[in-house]
Amino acid sequence: MKMVIKNNPDVREKALEHGMSYPYDEELIMLILGSGNKEMSVDVMARKIRDVLDESNSEEVVQNLMAVKGIGAGKALAVAAALELGKRRNGHLKKKISCPSDIVPFVRNYAVSNKEHFLMITLDGGYKIIQIHVVSVGTLNRSLIHPREIFSEAIKDNATALILCHNHPSGECMPSNDDIAATRNLLEASVIMGIDILDHIIVACDNYYSFVENDLLFSSS
Repeated sequence: MKMVIKNNPDVREKALEHGMSYPYDEELIMLILGSGNKEMSVDVMARKIRDVLDESNSEEVVQNLMAVKGIGAGKALAVAAALELGKRRNGHLKKKISCPSDIVPFVRNYAVSNKEHFLMITLDGGYKIIQIHVVSVGTLNRSLIHPREIFSEAIKDNATALILCHNHPSGECMPSNDDIAATRNLLEASVIMGIDILDHIIVACDNYYSFVENDLLFSSS
């Protein structure tokens, strides 16, 4: 009976010390797997999985992984799930935003939360998404959303413009008085900072509200 070889502790320590961008692909796969099995050690399994990923389309990953002797459904699904989560979380990068509705698919996952999340989406000069930042979690008001938090992140991203967004757990997308007041406060600060705020969008599960489309504080012209 072969020993089950646990995940190499050096890989974990490397990721903890240097961040997730530091390990190479096989080591990331080792972190996903956690351990090998009776038939192969985790490092050997990681190499085999990497080879399969290099040769597979996304819809074939689970089937092709399970075709490798020693890789069962649990390991195959874990790898496929990690790939899908990464795609969902990073699918927004470099997407061009031409109108308010373009941003909605990338923030819709927050609509199902029972807590209010205030987001800031940074854009480059071509209005392509640089990053989506969670600024705060809780009821939106001027005291919670300080211009310093918004524009410090925008400056780090070297953003030319940004879009504000938050969810309404109630499912009602109409802006509250606090929503309007906080947005007005940030618009005033944006003039000083020289970073345009293009819109503020409120999302719920099946609809959204755009300040621009409704000519609220912004002009759609």
